Amino acid sequence: MPQILTLRPNVSRKEAIEEFSPRGLRGAIRDTALGPLRSVAEFYIPFRLFRIRVLNGGRQREMIFGLDAVSGTLDPYRFEHVPGPGDVVSRETRNCPQGRLDAMRGKELVIGGIQRLLFTTGFFRIRNLQISAEPIPGVLHVPYWVGFRGRTAEARAAVMDAVRRRFEGAKVRRLLRDWLTSSVSES
Repeated sequence: MPQILTLRPNVSRKEAIEEFSPRGLRGAIRDTALGPLRSVAEFYIPFRLFRIRVLNGGRQREMIFGLDAVSGTLDPYRFEHVPGPGDVVSRETRNCPQGRLDAMRGKELVIGGIQRLLFTTGFFRIRNLQISAEPIPGVLHVPYWVGFRGRTAEARAAVMDAVRRRFEGAKVRRLLRDWLTSSVSES
């Protein structure tokens, strides 16, 4: 089983089960429509980190962003600082897709993602924009919890970021589905 370096999760397995379990009328409706919670599993997505420098109108900012190393299609993951030894843990797991994105392609994609992010803050605030990205060596995995629910052999999945305690959308669910179906077809 591969050994990975992952961010320290802020959500335990017990807390994840509570988040995925039905509460109140809304939870009961979800349980009725999608089926009961069948299982909860850890899932780790590899990210490449980049030190981003943004020059806009003569002002320079430096930020740390991560780009998923599987396909580069997820939104950039922002970090307050480069994670240090107290922010990460080592895990032995098979529940992680292989990072296939090389650093150069990742650099292009992360610059494009940051550019889109900046444009959403206001196009008219952009003046002489210059973005550079310097890859930070290594791959860091971000932990997620996956809740599988359903009544039959077909399951639906909900995914929660185990660091930010936030439910993820279609992009992360698609990455999970693609990994699960490729794992099944390879065995």
